[in-house]
Amino acid sequence: MRVRKILMSLTAILMSITPILSLSIEPPTSAAQSTSTESPSQKPPKKNTPDVDPFLTPYSAVYSTVWKKGISLKVEGKQTLSKKSDNLWQFVFSADSMIASLDETSVFYVEDNQIIPTKYQYKSKVLGKKRSAILTFDWEQNLVHNNVKDKPWNLAINPNTLDKLSVQLQIRQDLKLGKNEFDYQIADGGYIKNWRFERRQRETINTELGRVSAIKIIRVDNLSKGKQTAFWFVPKFDYLLVKLEHKEDGESYQLDIDSFKQN
Repeated sequence: MRVRKILMSLTAILMSITPILSLSIEPPTSAAQSTSTESPSQKPPKKNTPDVDPFLTPYSAVYSTVWKKGISLKVEGKQTLSKKSDNLWQFVFSADSMIASLDETSVFYVEDNQIIPTKYQYKSKVLGKKRSAILTFDWEQNLVHNNVKDKPWNLAINPNTLDKLSVQLQIRQDLKLGKNEFDYQIADGGYIKNWRFERRQRETINTELGRVSAIKIIRVDNLSKGKQTAFWFVPKFDYLLVKLEHKEDGESYQLDIDSFKQN
């Protein structure tokens, strides 16, 4: 029984590394699932206003995470941001161990500092058991199409809806624009979920990259449930996430950057 609990905990770690969000997914705020093929609105219009600041620089980073609840387990994860073409970007996160693995990919373009996802893909394997999902965003009809276990569904979405991986990059871009509050709609699991964050004070912290000045962000939509989640982003490194802490029900996760390279 104890071994089984440890394996389940290791699986939770692999989920939690997905900066920022898989470790503390909340119940859906809206069950707007739809199988309609009508067009609620057209694709968000392209504005002529130039970006205030260029989008994030392509990079690769390696993180380690430690889960603590009586015992400590450590898993390594890697994320990479790359440009596929003049318009398309790709953000990838992967984690692997002897008994479990997780891979997530978000393909998107950027318009007026806003990430517009086109495809999100999820794959995991734990003790030989596999899970996968593919979300395809149709901005002409404002729908996201999902195929999970060969059971497709459509979900009506609003402009600026994100997937649960690319939202990390949107927070970083919004930090570059000087925002203090962050409110996002996420398409996940057949629902629209609302994730909210607030900017707090700057802190100087020690990392494997050295002693750095970081902006602290906390997640505020789940505080009533006794959960505490904090993130540290470093302006010096293009607002890269360098640290994450999450606590709930006597257990904790800590994510720390190991290495970083701009591509």
